[in-house]
Amino acid sequence: MPVISAKRMQDRRDSILDAARSAFAKGGFEGTSIADIARSAGVSDGLVYRYFASKRDLLNAVLTAFYERTMLDLEEIAARDAPFEQRLHDIIHRHIEAFVVDADACRLFISEVRTAADYQGSAVQQLNRRYTSILVRIIESGIAAGEVRDDIEMRLVRDVIFGAIEHRTWAAVNGRPLDVDATARGLVELLRYGLMARPGEAGR
Repeated sequence: MPVISAKRMQDRRDSILDAARSAFAKGGFEGTSIADIARSAGVSDGLVYRYFASKRDLLNAVLTAFYERTMLDLEEIAARDAPFEQRLHDIIHRHIEAFVVDADACRLFISEVRTAADYQGSAVQQLNRRYTSILVRIIESGIAAGEVRDDIEMRLVRDVIFGAIEHRTWAAVNGRPLDVDATARGLVELLRYGLMARPGEAGR
């Protein structure tokens, strides 16, 4: 029996993951079978099971790949030697961009995974916590630098930011256009200035 190279094995795994991502996005988790994924990847059902233990394992792998590539960008933003407001803008911009660039993965997480009975305590939930903790670290650095008030409720700020992004970008997840730059800029300005008119601006 010929030996399969590590690169060939990785290529097969990647092609199965790509096929699974597309199949799940089209048919949903429950409406997609291993046979559908195998057919899309051009392999046998048995070969899929050589790389992934189950359909749930495949879904988790799709989302893990999304989180890992996005967190690389977020960690780079958090590590920059830049003012707090610039890093806040950039991390919000990247998060919004993920809903546009990785719409399939975001749709799967929101509609198929987060609402599942086994989400609590899962590996995907832990990845999501790591993902959101990067934003928390940026805000904490702003507090330490005196750029952010120190009496804020961190969980509330986190929920406001991610909740607003998810609500605003759901249209993009479903294929409608979204101005990423304007959305990021508007959210940062709202966070910075709040709803009350600034002195000298009332009535404008």
